[in-house]
Amino acid sequence: MKHWLHAFRLRTLPLAMSSITTGSALAAFHHVFRWPVFALALVTAILLQVLSNLANDLGDHLHGTDNDVRVGPQRAVQSGAISTSAMKRAMWICGLLAFVSGIALIVIALGLSVTTLVFLLIGLLAIGAAVKYTFGSNPYGYAGFGDISVLVFFGIVSVIGTFFLHTGTFTPSILLPAFGIGLLSTAMLNLNNMRDIHGDAANGKRTMVVRMGAKRAKAYHTALVLVGYACFVLFSATQFRTWWQYLFVITFIAIDRHLRFVQKNKEPRELDPHMKFLSLTTLVTALLFSLGLVLAV
Repeated sequence: MKHWLHAFRLRTLPLAMSSITTGSALAAFHHVFRWPVFALALVTAILLQVLSNLANDLGDHLHGTDNDVRVGPQRAVQSGAISTSAMKRAMWICGLLAFVSGIALIVIALGLSVTTLVFLLIGLLAIGAAVKYTFGSNPYGYAGFGDISVLVFFGIVSVIGTFFLHTGTFTPSILLPAFGIGLLSTAMLNLNNMRDIHGDAANGKRTMVVRMGAKRAKAYHTALVLVGYACFVLFSATQFRTWWQYLFVITFIAIDRHLRFVQKNKEPRELDPHMKFLSLTTLVTALLFSLGLVLAV
């Protein structure tokens, strides 16, 4: 069981939780909140994240990116702890569970309508994006499109979609926190790719980090994090009701420490512990931002 838990990459799950929590809190800020929607959205997001992690484990193994010189935690398939066939079965099971959970979420939130079909299509695209990042014959992660996918699905689609499933409406102001979560999630992927820069370059995985080089990747990382935080600040300023809405700025102390470490780093493998650090800090930021919204109601 420990090998499966390792393959699930639990330290990445806070990112899925962050987007659903933020979208739900924004709905509460607009005086609508539905517990079944929140619970099913959270389950669906976590299943999609796990599916993506499993597909990434298998895909990188099949493409030769995971090997004996790889930096970071040892992968389950590459190490032989989980067979290729077992990982494929797990992907099918996880994908099916995500689909069923997503269907239940959409029907409970929207009933049966044209909008339901639109959300069903979005759900299928999310499942496809989770799998095709590094798995298959032409994985988009190997072409450097992982960053935009994370921004879209972890930020824009997840936050705004959750808000809409609660409220049945859309308001432009929620784009700011949606981009905030998306940019912080993209920073998490960028940190992962900075850690793996040498192995990815050697195996033809042309991530944004490989394309721009380590020095520019650090500047890019700082920009992702700072602009992400700026989105939360700008939303709080333009939608101000109470100073509790700025509660999330407490976490900038931790973020400042993280950014200083990244800028000074010269050994990619030393970035690995900061992946968990950034993931948890993103979740705490989302929780405090959400708490501020709830207290403002």
